[in-house]
Parts: sequence; C-alpha cells; structure tokens
Amino acid sequence: MTIENSESTDVPKIFDLYRIATDYMKSKNQVYWPEFPKKLIISEIEENKQWKLMINEQIACIWATALSDELIWGNDNKQPSVYIHRIATNPLFRGQNLVKKLIDWANEFGKNKDLKYIRMDTVGLNKGLITHYEKIGFEFLGTKEIENTNGLPEHYKEGEVCYFQKEII
Repeated sequence: MTIENSESTDVPKIFDLYRIATDYMKSKNQVYWPEFPKKLIISEIEENKQWKLMINEQIACIWATALSDELIWGNDNKQPSVYIHRIATNPLFRGQNLVKKLIDWANEFGKNKDLKYIRMDTVGLNKGLITHYEKIGFEFLGTKEIENTNGLPEHYKEGEVCYFQKEII
C-alpha cells in the first residue's frame, strides 16, 4: 500500500470513482455529489492536493486536501488544519479500513506541517457515516446550514452540513 499524489493520467479513474460513489449515495437516498468540474480536479492535481491510495498498482481510494476551507468552516477555519474532501473508495477494496489508513496518513501529513486538526464535512445527516467517523476517532461537532453556498459544489445547497474533527497527535 502506498499513498501518493494523483497524476493527470488518473483523471478518468477519479471520475469513475466519483460516479460510483454518487450512484451509491443515490441508492441510499442520501445527498449526492454533483458532477465535479474537470478543471477543479486538474487544478488539484497540479497543486498536489489530489491523492490516491494504491494497492497492487490499482487506485483503491482517492481524496482531496486543503489547508484552508473558509467557505465551509467559517471562523473555525483560522485553526491550522488539513481538510479532507471527496473520499471515494474503489468497490474492489471496500471493507479494508481504507479511510482509517487515509486518516493515519493525514495525521502524519498534519504533524509535518504543524497543524492542529484533521477536518471533514458531509452534507446531509448520514447517521451511519457519523458513527463510522466517530469509530475512527473523529469528534462529531454537529450540523449547520451554510447560508452562502456561492463557490461551493451544488450539493451544499441540499441540506445541513455535518462537521467532524480529530486532533493531530
């Protein structure tokens, strides 16, 4: 298992994993992701903000990082944190605790940058996901509706946002 930055050649697979994740969200009647702009993903790759977890030369999981997230976190954005977005797991690798591996990686990433928290959010009250994130050490901070969603993907208009954070140790 290795974790590395995504490359431009990964773009088709990234969109394939987003489509699979979106279809899964729809099947569970959850708020689901819109189709993300290709230029967003390419920009994240160029800025080394798009990541992949590789197992046996296959992309097992992808996600994006940010070191600032004022649109979603507002005033709490001032605390130095790594923000994790759009985790999507290849169905061939489900059940292997990949999110836990990702969070272990994020903890080291954060330590190396003198950050205080790992933070995540999700739209809609998904109790299963809340429980899952709590089991891997996140504190559920509650929900809030974002008043100004300008500049955010469309699904942020669909309901309250759940906030999670984990102290970097």
